[in-house]
Amino acid sequence: MFAVCVTFIIEPSKAEAFHAHINANAKASVEMEAGCQLFDVCTDPSDTAKFFLYEIYDSAAAFDEHLESAHFKSFCSDIEGMVIDKRVESFENVTAARK
Repeated sequence: MFAVCVTFIIEPSKAEAFHAHINANAKASVEMEAGCQLFDVCTDPSDTAKFFLYEIYDSAAAFDEHLESAHFKSFCSDIEGMVIDKRVESFENVTAARK
């Protein structure tokens, strides 16, 4: 398992539009990419211009495929000028505890 966490700070006046674009990207990623297992979009209740993405892929290679997908490239183009800051972190699973 390969986890990717992304934090976006969005221009406040563009947060609603960004939300629509990131939701479409998340949906396409889960539906169209065999290696994308989970793509959660979260916002900070006290700051709706701050978004946190939690994505689970089968492997780092599956995430690399995501970065090359048409829907991801379209998303990047669509959000141009909306993003104030973006932080990306990735992690590999070393221990799993599940219900």
